[in-house]
Amino acid sequence: MIYGIGNDICDLRRIRASLERHGDRLAAKLLGDQELVIWRQRRERWPERGLRYLATRFSAKEAFSKAIGLGMRMPMTWRHCEILNLPSGQPAVVLHGSLKEWFDARGLRAHVTLSDESDYAASFVVVEQHNPRYTP
Repeated sequence: MIYGIGNDICDLRRIRASLERHGDRLAAKLLGDQELVIWRQRRERWPERGLRYLATRFSAKEAFSKAIGLGMRMPMTWRHCEILNLPSGQPAVVLHGSLKEWFDARGLRAHVTLSDESDYAASFVVVEQHNPRYTP
């Protein structure tokens, strides 16, 4: 059963301007530990690739927060939600801490897709409920 759907589009120019203003602090605020490692590697090799990585993760987390119906309210936090890639390359939502507990208690599962083109990054998230007996 579909629990929620979320989407987001992010202007890369906005992320670029924020990075110029705030530097690495922006990435440290938005990315989880595993994402930070990947972001630093990509940014080091090619700064534009690092920017696109940060923008797609920002967009996916916004879409995820909409799909679960919380927005950016506890237990949803930037760092408790990571968008990582499976060995196949498929993006996956990986949760931590109280957000993972909240999500698992409801029997939820998320599917995410990411895109970036020219000046934009876009994401779409579908959250399924596998335990339809749970009622909020």
